[in-house]
Amino acid sequence: ADSGDADVELPTARHQPEGLEQLLARTKFTKTELQSLYRGFKNECPSGLVDEETFTLIYSRFFPRGGESGVPEPPGCRGSSGRGTGSHRPLPADASSYAHFLFDAFDADRNGALCFQDFAVGLSVLLRGTEQQKLKWTFDLYDVNKDGYVSKEDMLEIMKSIYAMMGRCTEPAPGASAPAQHVELFFQKMDRNGDGVVTFEEFLATCQE
Repeated sequence: ADSGDADVELPTARHQPEGLEQLLARTKFTKTELQSLYRGFKNECPSGLVDEETFTLIYSRFFPRGGESGVPEPPGCRGSSGRGTGSHRPLPADASSYAHFLFDAFDADRNGALCFQDFAVGLSVLLRGTEQQKLKWTFDLYDVNKDGYVSKEDMLEIMKSIYAMMGRCTEPAPGASAPAQHVELFFQKMDRNGDGVVTFEEFLATCQE
């Protein structure tokens, strides 16, 4: 056998994150901040990858509304223990819908799982990015089907999820037509050429006025 075989590393179940130097170059976090973020990330998901189900469960801790009084604990990332066994309460639907869109926004390479670099780069934009970078991230969140435009259908999906999550905190409670009304107001302001979709250029120009 070729002695070089001994140098070949077998694939493992754990995701290996980008090196610290690469992340320092790609984000606006310090070395200490990145190390602290990584410890927290690994604590939540030791495998180094977060799927949408786990992301949604973690996110729901911050919005534990709905029919359940308790907040479910996230399942283990390394296996299926705790899933489908009845050991977790059903996830409040009002948090899960918006969490789906947030997950897609963080999942920049569209592979269905978040690694630490996805999390760190996205968080850096939201916390330390320029105004234009933050607006681009927000536009991409609204662009549900990722075709480069925000349609009324895209915006209505987002608005429904936001109203479902936050509506119970508002007084008076919004009516069923509130999301659609919000979309119409958005397009009246943003759709400058009246073609029924909003481009990033239109979105940016309106937000910066």
